[in-house]
Amino acid sequence: MPIISLCDICTLSFKLIALSAIAYYLLLPFLYILSAMPFPIFYWLSDGVYFLLYYVIGYRKKVVLQNLRNSFPGKSEAEIKKISKAFYHYLCDLFLETFKTLTISKESMLRHCTIEPQTLELFDKLAQENKSFILVMGHFGNWEWAGNSFSLLCKHQLYVIYHPLSNKYFDGLTYHMRTRFGTRLIEMKNTFRDMVNNKNDLTATAFISDQTPSPEGAYWTTFLNQDTPIFKGTEKIAQRMNYPVVYGRVNRVKRGYYKISAEMLFENPSKTKPDEVSEAHTRVLEKDIIAHPEIWLWSHRRWKHAKPKGI
Repeated sequence: MPIISLCDICTLSFKLIALSAIAYYLLLPFLYILSAMPFPIFYWLSDGVYFLLYYVIGYRKKVVLQNLRNSFPGKSEAEIKKISKAFYHYLCDLFLETFKTLTISKESMLRHCTIEPQTLELFDKLAQENKSFILVMGHFGNWEWAGNSFSLLCKHQLYVIYHPLSNKYFDGLTYHMRTRFGTRLIEMKNTFRDMVNNKNDLTATAFISDQTPSPEGAYWTTFLNQDTPIFKGTEKIAQRMNYPVVYGRVNRVKRGYYKISAEMLFENPSKTKPDEVSEAHTRVLEKDIIAHPEIWLWSHRRWKHAKPKGI
C-alpha cells in the first residue's frame, strides 16, 4: 500500500484551497449582479430555478415527499404534492433572497420584512426592563431577513448562533451578509461562553431550534407525528442564564414580503421543569408548520436518527 507523505497532504490541501478561492472569485460578481436585480426580474429568475430544481434535478425530492407523508398521514397524495411544489417555490425564493442581502438598502429591507407592532412592544418592554432574552425560532419563513430587520429596529444587540461553512471564502461572504445590518454571530461551540461574556450587555440571542442533534443526550418528543430529538442546549442555557424565552415566527405575507411576530414563552425559565422549555417551543413551531407547511424547510433531513432504546 503506498504511503502518503506529509508533503503530499500539504500539496493536496493547497490545491483544494486554490480551487475554493477560484470558485469563489468567479462566482462573486454574479452573486452581486443577482442581488442588484429589480425584484420582478429577481423572482422571474427564481421561477426558472424552481423549474430546474423541481422538474429537472429533483433536488432531495424523495426526502421532501417522505417528510411530508410522514408528517401529514391524513393528507392525500395530491395534497402532499401540492404542498411540495409550493415548498420548492418558497425554497428557491429563500435561496435567492438570502443573496439579496448583499446590496439591499435598509429602507427596502424594512419594507420587505416588517415586525408586528405588538412584537415591537414586547421587545421594547424587555429593553426598558434591561432584560436580555433568548429568541427561539425554526427554519420557517425567511429567518435571514428577520435578523436584519430585528437589528435595524430593536434596541437589543442580536446574536445568532451559527455553524461556520467549511469553505472559508463562502463562510466569509455569509458572515458579511448576516452582519451587514448590525447582527453579530456566535459559533455554536462558543455559545454559553460568549453569552456569559456578554451578560452585562442588552442582548437577544437567536437559537434555531429545529436542527438535528445527536440522538444521545437529546430531548425526545413527538413532532409532526414522528419521534424527534430536540437540542437541550437552548433550554439549559435559558435556565442557567435565566433569560426570558421568546418564540419568534416569520410568516410570509405574500411573495417577497414577511412579517415577524413573537410571543413570550417563559419569563423565568430557571423555575421551569425539566424539558418544559424544549416541549413548549417545539409545540408552537409545530402549530405554525401545520398552519403554513409550505414555508418550512422540508428538504432538511430532520428525522435521520432513530430513537434509542430505553428513552
